[in-house]
Amino acid sequence: MAASPISKLSKSEQRELLHDLNYLNLAEIKQFCQRQSIPFTIAIETKDGARQTTREDDRKGVILDRIRHFLRTGKVPEETRFPAAVVCFDPLPHELTPDDRLLYGQYDKTDRAMIQLLKELTAGQFRNGAIARILARKFWSMGIAPTFGEFAAAWLEETRAHTGPNPEWPFLSDRASQGAVPDWKKLRAAKASKVMKVLDTLPISR
Repeated sequence: MAASPISKLSKSEQRELLHDLNYLNLAEIKQFCQRQSIPFTIAIETKDGARQTTREDDRKGVILDRIRHFLRTGKVPEETRFPAAVVCFDPLPHELTPDDRLLYGQYDKTDRAMIQLLKELTAGQFRNGAIARILARKFWSMGIAPTFGEFAAAWLEETRAHTGPNPEWPFLSDRASQGAVPDWKKLRAAKASKVMKVLDTLPISR
């Protein structure tokens, strides 16, 4: 059984480290992932069952959850891989209906027909932001290609539940909890540097 790489840290040090991972930027996160062979890009399954790596990175929160799992257990989690059933790179039809399905490779924020349909299904509320992209990837990760009607309903629910910034958005999270933080960039750099120093002491997982 793999040992926790941070087991020698005190409980309070572990809590601080796991929390302050949020202050890392993507370049710092990828550096650690590459060192420990932790996947951070999205892969898809092709129609013939082969694996294909995309040029897209997972969202920051997903990668950080993967890192936390590794730090707690010593085990490297599997990559995000969308099954072939939810993947399509054909252009979207010019006319869309609520019963058409949203597939990976077809979510296009510049597609007027798609955005218009989603606005109609949400009484004009839909916005193409982080919530929409995170939600779409949640569906695809579960092997589900939702109809646009299902996606719109889920987006409304997610939006109502989203009452504050995600923890992995530290600038917004800090502002929400503390108000304006003087020299926030300096604070982020200091916390990130401390985290990276700890991470750099960990043995490489193979």
